[in-house]
Amino acid sequence: MAFIDKVKVTVAAGKGGDGKLSMRHEKFVDKGGPDGGDGGDGGDVVLVASRNQNTLAAFRYQKQIKAEDGHGGGKQRMHGKSAKHLMVQVPVGTIATTGDGVIIADLAEDGQKEVIAKGGRGGFGNAHFVSSRRQTPRFAEKGEPGDDLDNLTLELKMIADVGLVGMPNAGKSTLLSKLSNARPEIADYAFTTLRPNLGVVDINGEVSVLFADIPGLIEGAADGKGLGHAFLRHVERTAVILHLIDAYSDNVAVAYKTVKAELKAYQADLVDRPEVIALTKVEGLDEEITNDLIKQLKKVAPKDAVIFAISAQAGIGTREMLFAIKERVEKARAVYAEELEADKLPVLRMTNTSDAYDVILEDDRFIVHGERIEKFAKRTDFDNEEGVQRLRDIMRRAGILHNMVRKGIEADQMIQIGNDRKRSFRY
Repeated sequence: MAFIDKVKVTVAAGKGGDGKLSMRHEKFVDKGGPDGGDGGDGGDVVLVASRNQNTLAAFRYQKQIKAEDGHGGGKQRMHGKSAKHLMVQVPVGTIATTGDGVIIADLAEDGQKEVIAKGGRGGFGNAHFVSSRRQTPRFAEKGEPGDDLDNLTLELKMIADVGLVGMPNAGKSTLLSKLSNARPEIADYAFTTLRPNLGVVDINGEVSVLFADIPGLIEGAADGKGLGHAFLRHVERTAVILHLIDAYSDNVAVAYKTVKAELKAYQADLVDRPEVIALTKVEGLDEEITNDLIKQLKKVAPKDAVIFAISAQAGIGTREMLFAIKERVEKARAVYAEELEADKLPVLRMTNTSDAYDVILEDDRFIVHGERIEKFAKRTDFDNEEGVQRLRDIMRRAGILHNMVRKGIEADQMIQIGNDRKRSFRY
């Protein structure tokens, strides 16, 4: 399966079913009265994080995500059926961002669910509006449109405990294949890894650590060279960074500094992550050469950095390295848990409403903007005079019409709700 980690889609929640305009007609029953039922609610679009998904390839050709509409109301006060919510599975680590750059869902845990588009509420049937003053209402509400997101970006940023980084051919894929059940492609040429690979490593039967093998970086990767920043994004969420340095590099210190510079250029705080450094492929080197290479790395590495000489093929040094990684991962997990407890950031929802509104005069018509009044307008049948009159009553109680009078509205002048000119009526 192709590895797809960033896609653009359109999302549409279901429209609410229209309310029914109906009068009761039964044999031997005179003037039965209104009996139109309410419409059902439209379906929500819900993203569900799943460990069983590891790519966004399913959206490569499915660019539209659409929930079902609610059913219309029926006679005899029959309520229309509400649509089922559309549950869309995405990999853990998926972020959903609007065209304006607003994050509306950040799916960081398996099983997490986020409503990204709310289905429209069903319209009321005319039976709903019966009152002592209005005994035979001859109007019904239309179903409310569901939320639409025309340019939603789904982006996968893998959530791994350890991110393996290094120059091409540093031995990342080989190490991952030896430590875990992952089966990455391995060959003796640069950029063998064309997509991130994940592997679970059990350390001493106590802790399971998720490793992500990030494709090899070169100088200029943060600017898109080589495999570029398309894969750097997968390092963003790793708790610990494992730098692998090929012992046969022309200059191990330069190789390390190059990767560090690219991480910093992409996202400055990456260089502050806990790190472990491993000098790889040491099975063919004598102890003196190995120690000299480690000294070269110590000169450019942070003072608290721990450096291991390892061979994935021969199993040299990997056990000691894993215990150092385990210690750092456990500390990072504890810090993350404290941050979650102390800083519960609210997720932007699509259901927030406000009574605030704004009235402007434009092209000899008054245009009203406001989230709540626009929702009422979307549910109004503008071809039905009684329905429009009800909208006038709502606007009068809200003080909107009084505001227009103060702004000089005249009889028969057009009033438009929102940006849709079809939602217009005369004062």
